[in-house]
Amino acid sequence: MSTTPIRTAVIPAAGLGTRLLPFTKAVPKEMLPIGDMPVIEHTVRELVASGITDITIVVSGRKDLVQQHFRPDDDLLLQLTTAGKDELAAAVRAVVDLNARISWVYQDGPYGNGTPIVNAASRLGSEPVMVLWPDDVFVSKVPRAQQLMDAYAITGAPVLALMPMDPADAPRYGVPIVEKDQGGGRLLVSGLVEKPKVEDAPSAYAAIGGYVITAPIIAELEQQTHRWYEHRKGEVYLTDAINAHAAKHPVFGQVLEGTWWDTGSRLDYLKAQIAAAFAHREFGPELRQFAIDLGAHADPDATI
Repeated sequence: MSTTPIRTAVIPAAGLGTRLLPFTKAVPKEMLPIGDMPVIEHTVRELVASGITDITIVVSGRKDLVQQHFRPDDDLLLQLTTAGKDELAAAVRAVVDLNARISWVYQDGPYGNGTPIVNAASRLGSEPVMVLWPDDVFVSKVPRAQQLMDAYAITGAPVLALMPMDPADAPRYGVPIVEKDQGGGRLLVSGLVEKPKVEDAPSAYAAIGGYVITAPIIAELEQQTHRWYEHRKGEVYLTDAINAHAAKHPVFGQVLEGTWWDTGSRLDYLKAQIAAAFAHREFGPELRQFAIDLGAHADPDATI
């Protein structure tokens, strides 16, 4: 199937990070470190590795640190190079030289995760768009974004990122209604049920933070926004726009290959930190031994 290539992405990064308070009162959740870089840099690098270099990050006025991280800092580079800290200077320079054209939009409008996409819409045109949440870390041989792009190239329709889930976790996620398994991990879906009860979950998959959305879905989000301003009720959610589109048009889910951590969750954030630490080329072996020793002599009352 001939499809328009995906060249742009939106990263909604205006959330408050309430699940990680009080730390996120001052530090944006997108700047929490995973390994040697903040979580949002993992997302940007994933997009660049998949060939997407036009990236719009939607922020609030509380997210100056996010913008500062990707902004050139000639004074810092001069200080590091003058001190002979060339390796650190190269690491700082690499953030700016990511081969990505990053633009910034301030979020404005009703509550809901569809609002940042509406805010970015004027920059998107009519082409398909990748949407990734900045508090997700996905580790795989093929980047999550590339897996979604490959599925879009085959289907020519909106694609949702899916992962198998423990049925007990259904109340935490959007759960797809699966109509047909088309092979290769591609599932034809007729919509999403947001955070269903365990007994009401329509499938054993969770929709995680990754989407290929098309112009009709963005148009549906814009209509939702217009209705909100008329009535000042409800919220603007991407799930609602996807469900409205799926009622008349094909929508697919792609079951991803890899490991996913929702770093907006305290437990998953700690798991991602540990996994990154164990995988560290320099410190990993010592940290793995430290974990073994700590487990053998752990004092549950010794807290930090």
